[in-house]
Amino acid sequence: MPSPPSKRATRERLLEAARAAMKNAYAPYSKFRVGAALLTVSGDLFTGCNVENSSYGVTNCAERTAVFSAITRLGPTTKIRAIAVVNNQNAPCSPCGACRQVIYEFGPKASVIFLSASGWKDLPIEKLLPQGFRLQ
Repeated sequence: MPSPPSKRATRERLLEAARAAMKNAYAPYSKFRVGAALLTVSGDLFTGCNVENSSYGVTNCAERTAVFSAITRLGPTTKIRAIAVVNNQNAPCSPCGACRQVIYEFGPKASVIFLSASGWKDLPIEKLLPQGFRLQ
């Protein structure tokens, strides 16, 4: 039986998939293209990109697009192990508050990989969303 991939290999796989997804972003207004890739606890990989809209409030973030794709394919019991986020500006970009809550809902122990002002971070969602909640 082959050994599981290292944390570094998993991180690189997610970042590569997120960069590929970013290329499909629809960002005609901000020009800020974002891609996300998530890994479920069962090993499935899902990607998402941001999709802007003339009515800014209905824009959807890359992270939520990836999570919603996973739920659509695998169902409501999907559990997120890790998610990576990248952008075309090489700018610090952690998930927004809405995305943090959605990630927490399906992965309260998930790792979140993103570029911060001090370099790449790999933090548990609990650090990014202290006191997160899930209704039972």
